[in-house]
Amino acid sequence: MKDSRAAAAPPVVPVDAKARWSAAMEKARLRDAEFTTVSGVPLEPVYGPDDVATDFERDLGWPGEFPFTRGVHASMYRGRLWTMRQFAGFGTASQTNERFKFLLDHGQTGLSVAFDFPTLMGYDSDHAHSIGEVGQVGVAISSLEDMETLMGGIPMDRVSTSMTINGPAPILLAFYIACGEKQGVDPTKLRGTVQNDILKEFQAQHAWLVPPDPALRMITDTMAYCSEHVPQWNTISISGYHIREAGSTAAQELAFTLANGMEYVRRGVAAGMDVDTFAPRLSFFFDSHLDFFEEICKFRAARRIWARKMRDVYGAEDPRSWMIRFHTQTAGVTLTAQQPENNIVRTALEALAAVIGGTQSLHTNSMDETLSLPTEKAVKIALRTQQVLAEESEVAHVADPLAGSYFIEAQTNRLERDAEAYFGEIDRRGGVVPCIEAGYIQREIHRSAVEYQRAVERGRKRVVGVNCYVEDREAHPDIELHRIDPAVEKEQGARLASLRQRRDGNRAQSALDDVREACRDGGNLLERFIAAAHAYCTLGEIGAVLREEFGEYVEPKIL
Repeated sequence: MKDSRAAAAPPVVPVDAKARWSAAMEKARLRDAEFTTVSGVPLEPVYGPDDVATDFERDLGWPGEFPFTRGVHASMYRGRLWTMRQFAGFGTASQTNERFKFLLDHGQTGLSVAFDFPTLMGYDSDHAHSIGEVGQVGVAISSLEDMETLMGGIPMDRVSTSMTINGPAPILLAFYIACGEKQGVDPTKLRGTVQNDILKEFQAQHAWLVPPDPALRMITDTMAYCSEHVPQWNTISISGYHIREAGSTAAQELAFTLANGMEYVRRGVAAGMDVDTFAPRLSFFFDSHLDFFEEICKFRAARRIWARKMRDVYGAEDPRSWMIRFHTQTAGVTLTAQQPENNIVRTALEALAAVIGGTQSLHTNSMDETLSLPTEKAVKIALRTQQVLAEESEVAHVADPLAGSYFIEAQTNRLERDAEAYFGEIDRRGGVVPCIEAGYIQREIHRSAVEYQRAVERGRKRVVGVNCYVEDREAHPDIELHRIDPAVEKEQGARLASLRQRRDGNRAQSALDDVREACRDGGNLLERFIAAAHAYCTLGEIGAVLREEFGEYVEPKIL
């Protein structure tokens, strides 16, 4: 390996050469386009040594070494490819179980569960608020019995599972832990991630169960319990994905996501935990949007910022606490209903950015997701996109291959500066939770979303098939659509009614009483949720206790 100390100062561009180029640029006829990033940041026509002030050892280093700008592992993908984890869930637990097995049979290496709206909001499938939504955009899970069906025939000690759920996330994790125990799997062998990122719900996605402070208490209870009993489980996947999908810029996604992560760290320390006991199990979840280079730089900046904050601000001593490990999903917001086959290309570019950016796992969106839940054919194409990148493109051979590019380093530095400016503003306003309660972060995201939409509507940002290269006909009526049978709702309601009749009612009530008591006396809530799961209490019953004890959140008006 070359000695980094031997690296000379960056080459100086001769003044006459630069002057000739500048003169040629002034005379050049430029096409009518807006030369900015997707986030609206103006770009220079070319970048050189004058645009980069980077110290190699301080700002880049080597993969697997602080500050991890170039990757969290020394060998990166030469040692192990990223996990290919397709997001899946629809209808009943048995239907989704079949899709999971289909994906595993076709080379997927991890599971990722999508839940329906009632589950995301903490309601049972037979609740009045659930009418018309059961199983429509994800799988309906209302009890341990549903979880047992979902994971039936899947070895929980050998498959890593990610669950995308937030407000009631500790309850769903309790179902999963209890399900593993029913399979005979010790919780210490369970591997996976629960999103459990409530702060971004208040900022962007709006699926919560209780107000911020009790919601954060449930998260610290989960971190404390899992650090001792489920040590291989990632207790939070701090998500920028939904912030970006709501319309933020790349810099806002980076800043608000990492600010949320730092808030969870502060809460964990305030709850009496040593930072190095829980920080290594924190993970992140980012969007990979269409601006190829900006996204790569965003991932590099995220690793560098987190490493510096964890070591230098929060005093973490374990290098694993400094490493930001993240899952990436290609941008759903970039998919179009018009000419949906174009979405295959969009997804491939976004996936390539995620891989060059050093992601640890990846979901590739299906081309038909703006029209319906994805079909098996569309899901297979999305999975094969990852496999082509992994097996045919050779991009996994070299870690951080764009390092040293004047453009890449300048944009990485710019994104770090922009994020630091947001951190300062959040601190000035009292922290993340006061910013949420005042609507500051929500307004920032909304402003960016409006600016981007106006740029598309005015043709400054071109979207193929939408405002350019438009086809004057119905959008692909030959595309197969995946629809959920309305009978799913009745079937799910009948199963719940049967469960309530078959279970030990006294045991279930006692478990709910224990949850209520823990809300009041500070007992660990995840421990009580697991006991309630084993008693076959339902999601809605546990959620109702939490709402009664902690109240319901009313969001601020931001317009």
